[in-house]
Amino acid sequence: MGEFVMSSVREKANNRISALKSLLCVGLDSDPGKIPKLFLSYKNPVLEFNRAIIRATSNCAVAYKLNTAFYEARGVDGLLDMEQTLRSIPDSCITIADAKRADIGNTSRMYARAFFEHWPFDAITVAPYMGFDSLEPFFAYEDKLVFVLCLTSNEGSKDFEEQVMGDGTLLYRSVLGKVASWSRNGNGGVVVGATKSNLLGEIRRNAPGLFLLIPGVGAQGGSLEEAVNFGVDDERQSAVINVSRALIYPSGSFARVDDYEEAVAGEAIKIWSEMKLAL
Repeated sequence: MGEFVMSSVREKANNRISALKSLLCVGLDSDPGKIPKLFLSYKNPVLEFNRAIIRATSNCAVAYKLNTAFYEARGVDGLLDMEQTLRSIPDSCITIADAKRADIGNTSRMYARAFFEHWPFDAITVAPYMGFDSLEPFFAYEDKLVFVLCLTSNEGSKDFEEQVMGDGTLLYRSVLGKVASWSRNGNGGVVVGATKSNLLGEIRRNAPGLFLLIPGVGAQGGSLEEAVNFGVDDERQSAVINVSRALIYPSGSFARVDDYEEAVAGEAIKIWSEMKLAL
């Protein structure tokens, strides 16, 4: 990979990747209807659930991704849980707002301010459909990371992302090229699903300077080994692999928070061990 100035968030992520030999991003898609019943006795069940996950995984995680929908759906209480969760994440890890925002410039400026200033996330996911003026306010934060949806793991990716444009280019390839040109200070990234492992290597080769956020491992069936090998750059860095349901909802019943944390830690260590072998 060529030499270039790197955003402070990207540098922090890469330093941790190198130190731990891990690409683990823990997805805090915390659903009150799915969390173990023992947390329901707390005043803030979701917050305590999240804190337990963070304690169980902080030794091997590079990033934590909060899907904002799971917090917004609960109104003010959910947003307060999101805010408190953000404060509970170690400074050595990067934080990602999985918000998938983008709108006309004035609105995007407010979204960027919300997720980079009011809630000081390190990174955000955004949608490319409305073009550069809708994303420029996010890229203007040169020390952050901006993950643009490129080739996602869902079945509906065929509806738009994998369609051929008038010039013969697949839409996701056009998005990839645009993000590479929009990236400032190395702050550009793309979301590429692990279930598209046959295309992940191609995307990495065509965009060696971008940071990859790779969901789809675990419950969605993507290969962890392939996600590692095809997703990293030449330095074996600049990618994180998100695991949500398969990690935060381990099988079994738990009488104590300690038991739950032990189960989550066990799952995290299994994933980490596989990553270390591949890295």
